[in-house]
Amino acid sequence: MKIYIRLLQSNSILRRLSFIQLIVYFGAWFSNVAIYTLLLDLKVSAAIVAFVAMLHFLAGVIQAPFSGSLIDRLKPKFLMLSLITIEIFATLSLIYVDSVSELWLLYIFIFFKMAAASFYFTAEMSLLPKILKGSDLQKANELHSIIWSFSYTLGMSISGFVVYSLGITMAFLLDASMFVVAFFSLLTLKLDIKLIHNDENIFEMMIASFSYLKKNTLALHLMVLHSFVGLTAFDALVALMVDKYYATIIAISLALGLLHSSRAIGLVVGPLLLSKYLTNRAVVFIFVLQGFAILLWALLLHNFYLSLVASVLVGMFTTTLWSYTYTLLQQNIEEKYYGRIVAYNDMLFLSTAAFTSFMIGFLAEHSVSLEMITALLGAGFFLAALYFSWIIKYKKVKEMKDDL
Repeated sequence: MKIYIRLLQSNSILRRLSFIQLIVYFGAWFSNVAIYTLLLDLKVSAAIVAFVAMLHFLAGVIQAPFSGSLIDRLKPKFLMLSLITIEIFATLSLIYVDSVSELWLLYIFIFFKMAAASFYFTAEMSLLPKILKGSDLQKANELHSIIWSFSYTLGMSISGFVVYSLGITMAFLLDASMFVVAFFSLLTLKLDIKLIHNDENIFEMMIASFSYLKKNTLALHLMVLHSFVGLTAFDALVALMVDKYYATIIAISLALGLLHSSRAIGLVVGPLLLSKYLTNRAVVFIFVLQGFAILLWALLLHNFYLSLVASVLVGMFTTTLWSYTYTLLQQNIEEKYYGRIVAYNDMLFLSTAAFTSFMIGFLAEHSVSLEMITALLGAGFFLAALYFSWIIKYKKVKEMKDDL
């Protein structure tokens, strides 16, 4: 932890961005418990729960081809302020949804809210390589994932109690107020990033980035590898677990909050324990461990308390896989393509997450047990381990420490 504190102390821009990130991510997850509590209170089908979970990721997929080009052309501060503004209004609008007949409004508001959140994330991840290099960049990515996990933990757990005690509407109002704080924190930040001049229009930039990926096949393989982490899109799965197994023993909002926050504890702790041991070969092994952790979770789903313990273990490896594969990609692309390639990388990741959410609902609707669905997700990480082994062998990926 000391190394992250030193990094924040030495870089004022990263320090402020991390503070804003904490608020923005906290706000993003704070309303999730309220959304899924609302859906379960309305007695919607598993397919609708899965569709809402998919919407959280689908928005980022649809905008990605354009967002990357815009990131490479627009001032980051102006862009990020605009995106936070969209999140404020989309979150406030959620208070108007209180019946099944208004679900179409919920879909629209979630789409815009998550599109802005995904765009903001891509903009920030494209910004980091411009202000940090080498080991500082890797540590910043790890810090980013820790903050995400910490925000996830607090957001989900506190939201569960807020929804239980104050109601869904109050959760949405508090959520919007947090985005307002983030807006003014960013507004006062001095962020002068020199844009690389580019005379190409957006479509020409898109074509150029595809040509670049065709030549840089390592970057393409690393993007696909990173997308495997999208198999951990468990929101729909957790909501269905609560509805099937736990709703009779604990309030829905509390169960949702505790399950998500227990996994997030592992997300926070994982990088702190594993960071100094990371090599390419070690990460192959971590992919395997992630698969086994999810299989264990599948065996324990029926028991709420054992499921909480297994959730911590599931989370322990996820953040490390996310940050390590992300940093490998950042280290293997040219600066002029940062925005576009990071956007396409996020598009692949979010596509996997959206497809995972869809398949959870589809399989549940077709009488596949939640245990089997969870086990299938775990098996995907064994494939990822084999794939990364192949990349290391045939693409000669440098050890991360070689570039630090």
